[in-house]
Amino acid sequence: MPRLYAKPLVLLLAAIVVAALLEFSWLNWLRSTEARFSDLFVKTQAGKIKPDPDIVVVAADEHSLEQMVEYAGRWPWPRSVHGEMVEAIEAQKPHAIVFDVMFFEPDIYRLDADELFNKTVGRYHNVFFPTVRQDPAGDPYGVPIAEMQAALGAFAGPQADKNATLNIGLPKALTPENWRLGTIDFLADPDGIGRHYYVYQNAYGWKIPSLPARVAQDLGLAVPDVESILLSWPGGKAGRPHVSYSDLYIDFLNQKRKRDPNEFKDKIVIIGVTASGLHDIRPTAVGSLYDGIDILAGTLDNLKNRNYLRQVPAAWPASITLILLALLYAGFRLQLHTLKIGGALLILSLILVAAQHVATAKLMVLPVLRPLLFAWVFFFIAALQEYLRERREREQAVREFSRFVNPHVVKELIAHGGLSREGESRQVTLLFSDIRGFTTLSESRTPQEVVSLINSYFSRQVAVVFRNGGALDKFIGDCIMAIWGAPLDDANHAEHAIQCALEMADTLDAFRKDLADSNADFDVGIGIHSGPAVVGLIGSEQRREYTAIGDTVNLASRVEGLTKGVARILVSEDTMRLCPDAFDFVPRGLYKVKGRMQEVALFEPKRKPA
Repeated sequence: MPRLYAKPLVLLLAAIVVAALLEFSWLNWLRSTEARFSDLFVKTQAGKIKPDPDIVVVAADEHSLEQMVEYAGRWPWPRSVHGEMVEAIEAQKPHAIVFDVMFFEPDIYRLDADELFNKTVGRYHNVFFPTVRQDPAGDPYGVPIAEMQAALGAFAGPQADKNATLNIGLPKALTPENWRLGTIDFLADPDGIGRHYYVYQNAYGWKIPSLPARVAQDLGLAVPDVESILLSWPGGKAGRPHVSYSDLYIDFLNQKRKRDPNEFKDKIVIIGVTASGLHDIRPTAVGSLYDGIDILAGTLDNLKNRNYLRQVPAAWPASITLILLALLYAGFRLQLHTLKIGGALLILSLILVAAQHVATAKLMVLPVLRPLLFAWVFFFIAALQEYLRERREREQAVREFSRFVNPHVVKELIAHGGLSREGESRQVTLLFSDIRGFTTLSESRTPQEVVSLINSYFSRQVAVVFRNGGALDKFIGDCIMAIWGAPLDDANHAEHAIQCALEMADTLDAFRKDLADSNADFDVGIGIHSGPAVVGLIGSEQRREYTAIGDTVNLASRVEGLTKGVARILVSEDTMRLCPDAFDFVPRGLYKVKGRMQEVALFEPKRKPA
């Protein structure tokens, strides 16, 4: 690729690389788009992960609200009802009972029910309750973390502030002895979608566990020492099966129970509300309306079974981007066809998308969208640059050739990829046509008339050259130099050149008749020779012209010089032998030519009789 065109490609590469590094390290403008793309794979994979059957959701659903009116009135039910539910479930020896119901305020109208609930919960040490981390601006007015350490299951780090206070929601309906708490703060990405869940929140050097992490650590499960995990959403959009609160409660009241008496043995039971208007609905990676209780259950599932998603190191997407850009740059520098580069990029894109799908199935998030976006942006801009470059070259070629080649030939040449800028050797035929008697002609006319006359003559003769498939090489004073066999191939270049010379003679006769006065001395000499010549764009960096050089050119010029006093048209023996049957050739003798040891035989071509 010429340096003139390589520089924009280098600048484009540098710009895209800088933009990519800024995006991955700081801006993250496309992170939400990347996350939503990854959601498609997570959603597909989540449906294939079976929810842990040892984590059970007991939901106060619409059915429960209707059925429980007879037993507990309308919602909210007396908390003693929850106490009865806890006692009945605890009889089956569950690992834990986890409430996804807030008990922030006492029920001032049914304090006795709150007292019964507290007495029941106080008999067990595996019942957990939610709390929320409130606005940190209110931390100075909060409760001392050190005093809440046992209730929160908090850990003091090496830099923990022993006097720090925390603005946190306290379950005042419960006695402090029953506070086994964990946070259930919704962790949303910048686009508002929940994909992560807190494991621990850091506050003044303290690690405050979320409710799922608190339950897991109290049950002796290994909990990752991270701020949050990326959820895999077992069960997908459907979540996990729910047990209706009312069905369970009513069965517990019956003397002859229909349900399995060991239904909750060694299970983690989560109790919450899913009835419309009462429950917490959040937008997540697998659904825009996802029950908060299912988010809680899914997080516990992920922690218990360690089947949460892992993200590849942050350097991977940037590395993939740089590799793709390097490959594209190499392809354009090597001047591979744009469609081939685009096809290769499409195949790589499909491979990377397939790799992301496979990685997600192995609980690994491999983000490929941003690398592909940067690669395709580079490709389209580079392809546009290449298109504009080729168009400029074609336009330049048209301008160059339109001066000395038939416009039809120009179009055909451009259609075949333009003109090679490298020199090449071709078998060609050269024609030189020089005006005789120009001095006499110029003496009888003004300079303006002479120029007008010569331009008119040249216009007619150039049209003859073009009509016979020749290319106008140049004007040398009052001489025309034309070539056949270049820049386009012409198997009959000698025949076409001779035919042109005969028509030029006819055109001269017609031109002389059109002159206002007699110019008997105005004539031309035409010399033609065939042979090998070097052709190409020759000249300086500022100005180049397509021309032919070599001995064939020199001999053709000298043949033209020998026409005076012999014949209007003379061709060399080499030219005659290329088309011996196309014309009648009259021998005009042997001539000594400068630069040649042997004499040159010349012939005058004539049209065959009709």
